[in-house]
Amino acid sequence: MAGVRRTPPESVDEFLRVLKHPLKVEIRAVRQLILAADGKIGEGIKWKAPSFHRGEYFATFNLRATDSIQLILHLGAKVKDLPAEGLQITDPQDLLKWLAKDRALATLRDRKDVEARGGALQKIVKQWIRHL
Repeated sequence: MAGVRRTPPESVDEFLRVLKHPLKVEIRAVRQLILAADGKIGEGIKWKAPSFHRGEYFATFNLRATDSIQLILHLGAKVKDLPAEGLQITDPQDLLKWLAKDRALATLRDRKDVEARGGALQKIVKQWIRHL
C-alpha cells in the first residue's frame, strides 16, 4: 500500500519495552485485544505512539494521559465520504467519546476496567475497521 510506512512489530515491542508509563501493563493488554480483533491488523509507531492499521491506520494510543489508557480511533490520513450522522458504531458500554464524525476517543481507567470492558472495545474495533 503506497503512502503508509509500516514499522515492524519488533519496533512496537521495543517502544513498549522502554516506555515509562504507569499503565504500561494495561496498554500491553489493550494492544493484544486490538491485534486479536482481526488477524489482518498490523501495527507500527506513528504519531510517536503504537498505532494499528488494516490497509489504513485506524487507531493510535494517546500516551500523554497517565491516569488512563486512551485510544484514538480514526479513519487514516485520507478523508472518507461519510453520512452526515457519521459512523454508526454500536457502543453499549459508552466507551466512545466522539471527537468528530470520523474520530472517537476510547478510555479505560485501569486494569479492572480493561478486564471488564476490553471485550466491548474489541467489538468496537471490529466494527470500526469495516469503515476503512
